[in-house]
Amino acid sequence: MQFALATGWLLPQEWLRTLIFHGLAEAVVGLILIEHLFRTVAEDSRWNIKPLCLALLFQFGFDIYLFSDAVMFNRIDGDALTVRGFVHATTVPLLMLSTERSKDWTSKIRLSQKAAFHSVTLLFSGVYLLFMAGVGYYVRYFGGEWGHAFQLALFVVGMLVLGILLVSGSMQAKLKVLVGKHFFRYRYDYREEWLRFTQTLTTLDSPQSMGEHVIRGLANMVESPAGALWLRNSTQDYFYQNASWNLPECTGKELVNSSLCQFLIASGWVINLEEYRCFPARYNGLEIPEWLSELPNAWLIVPLMVGSEIQGFVILASSRTPINVNWEVNDLLRTAGCQAASFLAKMQATEALLEVRKFDAFNKMSAFVVHDLKNIVTQLSLMLKNAERHSGNPEFQQDMLMTVDHAVERMRQLMLQLREGAKPPGGICGVNLAEVIQRIQKDKISQGRSLEVRIDDQLIARGHDERLERVLGHLVQNALDASPPDGKVWISVERKNDKAAVEVGDNGHGMSKEFIRDRLFKPFQSTKEAGMGIGAYESAQYIRELGGEMLVDSELGQGTRITIYLPLFVIRTESDLREREVA
Repeated sequence: MQFALATGWLLPQEWLRTLIFHGLAEAVVGLILIEHLFRTVAEDSRWNIKPLCLALLFQFGFDIYLFSDAVMFNRIDGDALTVRGFVHATTVPLLMLSTERSKDWTSKIRLSQKAAFHSVTLLFSGVYLLFMAGVGYYVRYFGGEWGHAFQLALFVVGMLVLGILLVSGSMQAKLKVLVGKHFFRYRYDYREEWLRFTQTLTTLDSPQSMGEHVIRGLANMVESPAGALWLRNSTQDYFYQNASWNLPECTGKELVNSSLCQFLIASGWVINLEEYRCFPARYNGLEIPEWLSELPNAWLIVPLMVGSEIQGFVILASSRTPINVNWEVNDLLRTAGCQAASFLAKMQATEALLEVRKFDAFNKMSAFVVHDLKNIVTQLSLMLKNAERHSGNPEFQQDMLMTVDHAVERMRQLMLQLREGAKPPGGICGVNLAEVIQRIQKDKISQGRSLEVRIDDQLIARGHDERLERVLGHLVQNALDASPPDGKVWISVERKNDKAAVEVGDNGHGMSKEFIRDRLFKPFQSTKEAGMGIGAYESAQYIRELGGEMLVDSELGQGTRITIYLPLFVIRTESDLREREVA
């Protein structure tokens, strides 16, 4: 910039003023930063930075004088510009004094391996380009008539070769090893390695891809281009290949009590197969299985340990560049293997939990079906018992046919629901509660039991006709079972605001408060000796699905009253337009 200012008559006037304002802004910002640094530094450190701040103060102060004068008079003071370098040079002793007072400032500088790697890559590229430029210069001036063409062809080929080298995995691996070996005490930047490995494990496309992510994460640590994962089978008897990356599929199986597995469990070592072939005595009688010897380029065996148990192991292929597998590499792979094993164990536990939940849902559905089949069998058994006395009664025969047809249809729906997990067909519609209750009353009378019915209003509730009949019939049957043969059981219907209130009551043995609070409406909980508690649970679930609620009032020895509130099914006979016209 000083050269440009000195030769300002060669530059356009606008560019000259831009350079002057730029220099003035730099000086002002520099003074602000110096003041901020001196004001915010700790008291015990000001003695160290006083020479530095003083030197920078003189430098930026002189620049402010120089550029301010240039702004006011629209010219550069040649004398001031000439001595500018001398003024800056006189402050060098102050800078050196400040450096001497703070000898440990270099220890606070940390160069990451990534920055060193990219710096070495740029340096290598620069040296390569300078070499190619020198060769091109020679070809251009000593190549005769074809010199220019040769230079252009050499430039294209050189850039192509440089691009291939920069994207080559082997070349990148060699540079990383070079940087880690000659510029740093430790080969790995553990923070970067751990973040990258964790990111690799947590980035899952699907649970099935977890194995490949484990292989890739471990392989990237040692520049390995391929690998395979062996996990325990479901019976825990042997290990099999669960996933592979750039390796052919292997059908070999390794028993849990084999020499390889027992060695991994006992030692937890990372097995270096190249070292094993040269010095087998170091591995205390370890025997490598035949299938592993035939695996191409097998190099390292990394155990996946969860505590003292082995979850599996990963076999890595030979690296892209020679790597000395020392204690640092072994410790990193062992630690990463433990983390990978934890991820795999968590994934397997999640899959097992999902499978258990599926079986639990199936078992629960089966319990519902068994409960309904029990009711159907009871109904058919009662019909057969009465058939001996009323076999010649035409009305009984007609009623028997209807009962059998109804039982067959219900069993067909139950089998469909058990097979497909489907809900009963048909959407929610209006159900005439009076008709449902009358059918229940008729059914109980045919069984020889009496049921008192009180219907104050003809109400239409939301729901499925058959399912509501099953729910109310179950509650009535529970009331009959809880009452003596001459006991009183009733069912009533009345309107409460915008809902229908259906009450089922009896004067039977009742239920305790603890049972109502802790066990009622839960599956497999019942006061009956042979009961399963499924009917009450299913009834409560269905009432909640409809948007209703079920209230229970019971005392031991006094009986039970269950009140169901169902939303009404409103049928509109006039349009909103007519209502607005009337209004």
